[in-house]
Amino acid sequence: MKVIDLRCRPAFLHDFFGATPGTPEYETARWLNRRVGTRGSDEHFTRSHTQDGFLAEVREAGLTKAVVVGRHTPAQHLPIELIHRITHGHDELLGIAGVDPVIQGRAAVDEAERAIRELGLAGIDIEPGFGSPARHVDDPAYFPIYEVCAQLGVPVFLMTGPTTPDPRFNDPAPLANVARAFPQLPIVCYHGWWPNMAQAIGLAFRYENIHLVPDMYLFVAGSKGYVEAANGFMADQLLFGSSYPFRPIRQSIDDFLALGLNASALDKALYGNAARLFRL
Repeated sequence: MKVIDLRCRPAFLHDFFGATPGTPEYETARWLNRRVGTRGSDEHFTRSHTQDGFLAEVREAGLTKAVVVGRHTPAQHLPIELIHRITHGHDELLGIAGVDPVIQGRAAVDEAERAIRELGLAGIDIEPGFGSPARHVDDPAYFPIYEVCAQLGVPVFLMTGPTTPDPRFNDPAPLANVARAFPQLPIVCYHGWWPNMAQAIGLAFRYENIHLVPDMYLFVAGSKGYVEAANGFMADQLLFGSSYPFRPIRQSIDDFLALGLNASALDKALYGNAARLFRL
C-alpha cells in the first residue's frame, strides 16, 4: 500500500510542535495528541525530537512520502532553508515552502520561485487567516503567489480550520474567487476548512482544482461528509494527512482505512491524488 502523508512535521521543527520538553508548548502538543484521538503512549511524539527519530517514524509507518510544511506568519516562521535542510537527500520526504507577501512584499514571489526552481521544494504554503491583520484567501495581496504557483506548475497550500485565530476568516466562500481566477492551479486546503465542512465540499463540487486535506479533523465529530463526498464526486480531490506530530502516523493510516471509503477512493486519497499533484 502506497501512502503520501500531506501534513507530517517533526517535533524538533519548532516549539509549536513541542520541540522543547518542559515548556508550555510541549504540554500543549501532548494535550492536542490526546484531544484528537491518540491511543497508547507518546513515543511517536517524543521520538521526533531528532531527524533520525523522525525518519524512523516515517519509515516504520510505511509512508511512501511525508510532506514537511513550512510556514511564514507573524507568529511562526519556518524558513525555506530549514525545510530544504530537513528534506533534502531523503527520498521519502517532500518539502513545502512557506511565504507571506504581506510581510515580505515582492520578495515573497522571489522566495517562492527560489524554493521551487533552486531548492526543489514541491509547493508553496500561505496562511491569510493567520496574518496581521487577518485576511481572506481572495485578498489581492496573495494573487501574485497564486500566479507564480500556476506558472511554475506547483500546488498552493492554504492553512484553514478551527485554529484560525479569528474564526470569521475560516470561511471557504472567498476561495471561489481564487479557484475561478486560476482554474489550472491545484489548491490544497489543510484542515479542510473544518468545521465548515459542507461549504468546503460545496466549493469542491463546483471547482475541481480545489483539494481538501481534513487531516486530524477527519477523525472528529462532523467529518463523515468528507468520506461521503469522496465516495462520489470528490474522489479525485480528497487527500490524506496525519497532522504528525499531533497524531501518530500509523494510527492515522489505520483510522483512515476504517472510515468507509470505497476501494477506488481510498487508493486515490492515500496516494494517487497526491502523486498526481506532485507529478510523481
